[in-house]
Amino acid sequence: MDNNFKAYNEAADLLKALAHPVRLCIVRGLIEKSSCNVTYMQECLDLPQSTVSQHLQKLRSMGIVEADRKGLEVNYSVTNERVKQIIEIMFKEEINNE
Repeated sequence: MDNNFKAYNEAADLLKALAHPVRLCIVRGLIEKSSCNVTYMQECLDLPQSTVSQHLQKLRSMGIVEADRKGLEVNYSVTNERVKQIIEIMFKEEINNE
């Protein structure tokens, strides 16, 4: 048994960040759309802008999404390949049936 707890802690933190339904929905949507801004996410999720922004901040702090600013607009995208693989595995049945 491996006792490399640093790697386990990092993996657990990544999974904790994805464990919230809103964050999971944001990440999946960003993967499917490749990138979008907070306003678009807010309208799709029917949540206040502040709520979406708080979830995005958590995802940014974990290195799951990155922000790309163009003038006043900020577009977010998923840049973490491990997360993309996790989402693909988690939603494989749904994606194949669409």
